Amino acid sequence: MDIQRLLRGTVEWERLEAVVRELAARYGDGAAHVEFLDADNWLSTPFILHAGGEAYFVKVVSRQNSMVHALFTAGRNLGAFTSGTEGFFGHFGTPADMARHELEATREMRAIGVNAPEPVEALEIDGLGVLVVEYLPAFRPLDELDTETERALAPALFDALRRLHDHGLAHGDLRAENVLILDGELYLIDATSVREPGALDAREYDLACGLAALEPLIGAPAAVEAALSAYPPADVLAAREYLDFVAIRPDHDFDGPGLKGEIEKCAVERGETERGEAPS
Repeated sequence: MDIQRLLRGTVEWERLEAVVRELAARYGDGAAHVEFLDADNWLSTPFILHAGGEAYFVKVVSRQNSMVHALFTAGRNLGAFTSGTEGFFGHFGTPADMARHELEATREMRAIGVNAPEPVEALEIDGLGVLVVEYLPAFRPLDELDTETERALAPALFDALRRLHDHGLAHGDLRAENVLILDGELYLIDATSVREPGALDAREYDLACGLAALEPLIGAPAAVEAALSAYPPADVLAAREYLDFVAIRPDHDFDGPGLKGEIEKCAVERGETERGEAPS
């Protein structure tokens, strides 16, 4: 068993059956068909529920998932401290709290015009947190596209992040797997919690995660240029300070030194150009 499966744990089948029965009764006539997903997700057991002629994406959050989230939160905040800033990630006390927060984060993203699955509800069933959102059929994660398409979509990713940040929100867990593409449109999922007063730091962290996610797909120059299409050079330079922090995460694998060097070159040159100076 790999470390991710060990940490995520296994929800007992009887408890999953209880969740399915409750949702089938809520959304259909008591009958339902379930497709379990072997998704890259540390913090829940996901599945697709077909009931009442509709399909729903469901995430079941256990107590163990909540404990892992607490460990990740502590580690992320420790990384923020080592970067010279205050910790800005928040943890939720129960599995149901985690589900309710993600539902609210999804609502907030949609309210400001960022594509996200339509939220349905969050509830507690047999001590488990249950999140139900729209199922996006035939989606593909960003990192499963061809390089040309990934490069074309990169500015849209930073545009979506900029919209979040301009409205005082942050994603907090941006990875290629959390960026879904459907009919050429980009959707963000799995937003986590960021607490005040570290909003500026969270913005820079999000930006660093976006750069780290894109560098293996399209290369450092294209990733930095896409970031600069939505953010001023000063913000991109500030995000560079979080790359070592992001590199510690097991779900990011990128060329940190190469990306830092490209940020320094491109962001400094862009800043000098905008100030009307000759590039040094």
